[in-house]
Amino acid sequence: MASTPAPPQAPPKPTWDPRSPQLPFPWLRPTIRIRLTLLYGGMFLIAGIMLLSIIYLLAAQALHEGSGQAFKVTGSDLHVTSSTCPQLGAATNQDQFNAFLKQCDDIQRQHALDDLLSRSLLALLGLAIIAFAFGYAMAGRVLSPLGRITRTARAVAGSDLSRRIELDGPDDELKELADTFDDMLERLQRAFTAQQRFVGNASHELRTPLAINRTLLEVHLSDPGAPVELQQLGKTLLATNERSEQLVEGLLLLARSDNQIVERKPVDLAEVAEQAVDQVHAEAAAKGVVLRGEQKTAVVQGNGVLLERIALNLVQNAVRYNVPEDGWVEVTTDVRHGQAVLVVSNTGPVVPAYEIDNLFEPFRRLRTERTGSDKGVGLGLSIVRSVARAHGGHIVAEPREGGGLVMRVTFPV
Repeated sequence: MASTPAPPQAPPKPTWDPRSPQLPFPWLRPTIRIRLTLLYGGMFLIAGIMLLSIIYLLAAQALHEGSGQAFKVTGSDLHVTSSTCPQLGAATNQDQFNAFLKQCDDIQRQHALDDLLSRSLLALLGLAIIAFAFGYAMAGRVLSPLGRITRTARAVAGSDLSRRIELDGPDDELKELADTFDDMLERLQRAFTAQQRFVGNASHELRTPLAINRTLLEVHLSDPGAPVELQQLGKTLLATNERSEQLVEGLLLLARSDNQIVERKPVDLAEVAEQAVDQVHAEAAAKGVVLRGEQKTAVVQGNGVLLERIALNLVQNAVRYNVPEDGWVEVTTDVRHGQAVLVVSNTGPVVPAYEIDNLFEPFRRLRTERTGSDKGVGLGLSIVRSVARAHGGHIVAEPREGGGLVMRVTFPV
């Protein structure tokens, strides 16, 4: 009789706990809540003691002044005189004297209370000013780590991923936040480094075979004895290869421009726009599109090549997506409200407002998606938006009345 197999043993338990170690007395941890509680509780206690002491001294002074001798008896006929109650000297009998004396005591008591109230209000005002100033200083000291975290985050926003907070001090919520932020920056830096390395490798691996194909096709097309059908096929393959090269260049540029620009130099948008207009002038003349517009000086800090790509893509799209007759493209640059502005307007088909956002998506065109076209590869506006964001700017597209679009790109000066 076969023996019953023994049940599998459970895996051994790990000897370490991946969770954070717990302190023996977690309520003794110097957290921000405990520190603020002790700080403001102590401030309230000190302010109360000071206010109580001041009121005690003022009350003692008021009682001393209010309980002083209000009158004195002079003369052999017991004539009563008083500097604070002069009407006592006019008393003719005992009842009138007692009435005047009671009235004087009430007046002295009210005067002492009024004086105590006014001095207490002045003391309270002084203590309030001191408390606000001390509280402001203490709040700044307690919240100074947040300022350090904010400055580091602002530096990281400028693509300086090597910055770290490295916050010192007690093991409280702010230090835990800073350490978590440092860990996140470390992972982001590794991810961006891997992305840059991948983009560099992909750039070489993708460009090389396309360049070889283009060279081979050009060599075969240069043969005068090649059949007409082969030449036609070679031209078709060469156009397809050129389109693939444009697609690869666009994808690589889009991947690079998603990051902030670290090295910035002064660039005049007027010169960038003029260069773009010159490059598209021949294509515009072939399509019967008139290029016009005034380019005023608008200097921004950025990368000249990428900024020229913005203007070139916008002008090319404006020329290619235009009307068959009497079309025009207007390119202007200027500085408005403290921002450098590049505006490209054109005639063209009517664009519904709900399709504007789709135009900035990769491989999207008006009423088409991932379709073949001789007008481009569908990355132009995506590249424009990514490059604009990398320079701290943004692009806005608006339908033009009568057809066409108005593309407005703004950059900080």
